[in-house]
Amino acid sequence: MRKKPARLSALLGGACLLAGCASGPQTQALAPAGFDRVTVGGELRQRIERNFDRLETDYYQPDQVYWTEEQSGGWPGDKEGRTILALVLDARASGRTPLYLDELIRRLPRELNAKGYLGSIHEGSADEQQLSGHGWLLRGLCEYYAWKKDPQVLEIARGIVDSLFLPIAPLVDRYPLSEEQRVSGAGDMSGRVQNTVDGWALSSDVGCVFIGMEGLIHSYQYIPSEESKALIDKLIALFERMDLTGIRAQTHASLTALRGMLRYAALTGDTTLIPRVEKRWKLYKEYGMTENYENYNWFERYDTWTEPCAIVDSYLLATQLWATTRNPTYLEDADKIYLNGIAATQRHNGGFGCDKPVGVVYPELGIHADEAYWCCTMRGGEGLGRAAEYAYFTEGNRIVVPFYRESRLQLPDRNVVLEQRTDYPFGDRIEFRFAEKPDKEVSLALVVPSYMQLRSLTLNGHPVEANVSAGFAEVAGPFSAGDRIELEYGFAARWVPLENRDITDRTLYKAMYGPLVLAYEGEAPLHLDGEAPILADGDGTFRIEGTPYELSPVYHLMSPKVCLAENYRPGITVRID
Repeated sequence: MRKKPARLSALLGGACLLAGCASGPQTQALAPAGFDRVTVGGELRQRIERNFDRLETDYYQPDQVYWTEEQSGGWPGDKEGRTILALVLDARASGRTPLYLDELIRRLPRELNAKGYLGSIHEGSADEQQLSGHGWLLRGLCEYYAWKKDPQVLEIARGIVDSLFLPIAPLVDRYPLSEEQRVSGAGDMSGRVQNTVDGWALSSDVGCVFIGMEGLIHSYQYIPSEESKALIDKLIALFERMDLTGIRAQTHASLTALRGMLRYAALTGDTTLIPRVEKRWKLYKEYGMTENYENYNWFERYDTWTEPCAIVDSYLLATQLWATTRNPTYLEDADKIYLNGIAATQRHNGGFGCDKPVGVVYPELGIHADEAYWCCTMRGGEGLGRAAEYAYFTEGNRIVVPFYRESRLQLPDRNVVLEQRTDYPFGDRIEFRFAEKPDKEVSLALVVPSYMQLRSLTLNGHPVEANVSAGFAEVAGPFSAGDRIELEYGFAARWVPLENRDITDRTLYKAMYGPLVLAYEGEAPLHLDGEAPILADGDGTFRIEGTPYELSPVYHLMSPKVCLAENYRPGITVRID
């Protein structure tokens, strides 16, 4: 028997948010202003458009998306789901009509097997890659439904849940949780089934079954049932029994599971899930994140590669944790991940590629794969789409700006038309202008991360007292048409110790300018005799005083120079004796 979940909170980019904080008093829930209310420009607009262009080339058109299981490399549902999800998010963020999305949806029913899903039919056994691929397919269908309200896609999703997911319930407690039961150290950029244990076909993408779990949780938002809830509860319990570092779990799968747990917390009202997600986010930062805020593909396998799929997951999760807990540290995490991870891995063609992981093994960045077109290019679509959606949040009459983006916000119910001009984190000024007089009194909350030097905050040229609380400075109304709020800021260039907990050499540092990781050309790691000051040259470059070395951000705007070329090896690690 199907029934509604206990509580459905405000949505955050397809993931629900709880009111209140895991460690503090209950407060009003934050929610994104909404795709239809935000128009982005500047560098984010360029990124979205280029990614959208890439996703409309031949490889992502209907004749190429629906593969046989053999063509997919054993990942039925994966390319289909990721493509649908990316096109929906790119379209909603840009306002541009996708050329092939509706045709992808129209063709899907005829591609399904007799049970109503893609790939082989498994009776009494489970393939975690098939479940993972259908996790993306469920997510794509749910996002399409949230946008178009097409009941057909929910019926397809219902069939996937009933025929593919619910039958695995008896197998969940038999899922192998020890490294000894798996083929150790295996895997390439596209995972493969390695062995079968206790009825489970196990992937080199260790733990990818939990990507399926996140899709199941998303479907529960729209087609809830007692059976789905029981299976979700079993899968979450299984995930929490998994020793992520001990089994060398895939970071992408682990972060996806954590996003699902946050969504489930909001759907069910189970606030105990929040600190459990926070605990594993901390573990990821300590053993799964690189020194330029990308990821190691598996926990504590430091000589592998990074994967934008996981980088996008980490950005989404950090933002969602901030919105759930109001802890500004999570917002700073997200800012750094976007600028040094997502921005560094988007290639010139709009796709996304894999890098060498900087930190425990490699002192320099470098390119591992020009483009992971079979997965990461599509996941980049969600990351960029969410970055647009996350430009503004609202709570009551409060407009919250957690990230600075060239953009325009329209809130028709308040007659708010707010324009933002910025080159953040470059430049030194952010300007907001009310193009209309709001019908209701509103206030503007502007993020001030700990690494930002807030030099001035003015309203129509007059100073505003800038009291920063929980990472935000508040500017209260009432506002009139033409009112301008200007924030002038700066950053300090500084040496920061390397952050991975397995790096015990305390002489190793990286250079940062505000949220930006700085890199140098030359043999890495660079050796310095003492902590030399970092001086700004004023044109986006820096130099280390007393040395010939120049520094520049790893951030780039889809530079064609960032490719699989021997001369692109920016050094990040510096030894200071």
